[in-house]
Amino acid sequence: MSKFKGIYWRIFTVTVGMVALTLVLLGASFFSLTYSYIMTEKRSELKDRAEIIAQMALEAYGPAQSHLAQAENLRSMLNVAELMSGTDFLIWDPYKLEFMGTDTEMHNQELKLPVAMWEKLSKGEVYMGVSTLGYYEKARAIVAVPARSNGLMEIGPVLAVAEPNAMTEMWRAFLGIFGMTAVTVLLIAFVATATTAMQQTKPIRDMAAAARKFAEGNFDARVMDAGREDEIGELTESFNAMADSLQKTEQQRREFIANISHELKTPMTTIAGYADGILDGVISPEEQRQYLSIISGESRRLARLVRRMLDVSQLQSLDLIKQKKPFDLSESMRRVLVSMEKKITSRGLDVDVEIPEDPVLVLGDNDLLTQVVYNLLENAAKFAAQGSTLFLGLEKKGGKAVVTVRNTGQTIPPEELPLLFERFHKSDRSRSADKDGVGLGLYIVRTILEQHHEKITATSEDGVTTFAFTVQLAEETGKA
Repeated sequence: MSKFKGIYWRIFTVTVGMVALTLVLLGASFFSLTYSYIMTEKRSELKDRAEIIAQMALEAYGPAQSHLAQAENLRSMLNVAELMSGTDFLIWDPYKLEFMGTDTEMHNQELKLPVAMWEKLSKGEVYMGVSTLGYYEKARAIVAVPARSNGLMEIGPVLAVAEPNAMTEMWRAFLGIFGMTAVTVLLIAFVATATTAMQQTKPIRDMAAAARKFAEGNFDARVMDAGREDEIGELTESFNAMADSLQKTEQQRREFIANISHELKTPMTTIAGYADGILDGVISPEEQRQYLSIISGESRRLARLVRRMLDVSQLQSLDLIKQKKPFDLSESMRRVLVSMEKKITSRGLDVDVEIPEDPVLVLGDNDLLTQVVYNLLENAAKFAAQGSTLFLGLEKKGGKAVVTVRNTGQTIPPEELPLLFERFHKSDRSRSADKDGVGLGLYIVRTILEQHHEKITATSEDGVTTFAFTVQLAEETGKA
């Protein structure tokens, strides 16, 4: 991917482009308004001057003076007005029937007045426009006021002519100031946008680099951009949390592979060793039946391990939300107790049962929660002291059904209690007491309850070990 197609350049280009477009639109509006305002003010000023000249012309053409003297007086007056205002004035001489002005080169010149000017003047209105009058090289602003009369004679019309430079001097000053301001704003926008875009895209680039490391199997990479209180900061925290989860999952996967390799290796080594011994004739025919029995037991143990692993895989892929239905948990617990009667009796155990006679309706998967009760009761029976008493209880508490399984045996150390529900975990005492265990029974219990969004606790004090888990009551859900 080209670096100019990245998010950084997109943010930079869009932001700077919007600033530039705003300045252009603002500048165009500003220039239009200021130019119109200046032109209006200048024309109004020319109109006032032209009207003053027309009034002065009436006074210059007094009855006591000759026409020559009157013309000289008017010319002198126009020259003074031109010097003071920087404006050319033209006035119609009623005696010579030509325009008299401050520009002597215009004498005897045939001026071409716009048709619109004559139409305005003939109606006694003031004309404002732009024209060369057939004399000037460039069009100039012209204001013409109609003729004035003093009762004896009519003077005018009077034309005030201003050069374009004089008209646009202030407008150009405004243009220069605005141009400098626009350049300054653009420079600030460049710097601010570059800095902001860099801050916004750096965490994303870091995430991309970390993701590439994840693809290579390195889960130690993290995005070091903590402390931000915006969406990028939230994304960074979520990414790092995901990285922690991936790292933990990878660690669990490696531990799972190591554990299962160990669990599979033991029975497979035993089977292969005794089988080779029989085939090689090392084991006498009298002993073969004994070792074939061991091979058969290890094979069944291997089959149980594979079956339990398949159970775990299936449990993790279930969608229990669709399978949750109301059922009588007390009845399911009684069936479990009946099914385990032979195992319990064979160990000389008594059972203390506290299950309500009335139905206890809970919301969940009947088969899976029955499996939870079976695994816990089986585990309690395995590790209970010979001739002791098992306890199986059910009660309602806080909108939940609470199932309790308790046995009496060896005390489990506090540091080992959290490990009971891990895959393939077996304490030293359980290895000696249960050679056939695969260490997945309690892990399956925890997995099923997590799928139901329920919790299980384990305590062990003075030889009494208690497991307790909760299930949502169906009637409580209906009332809600």
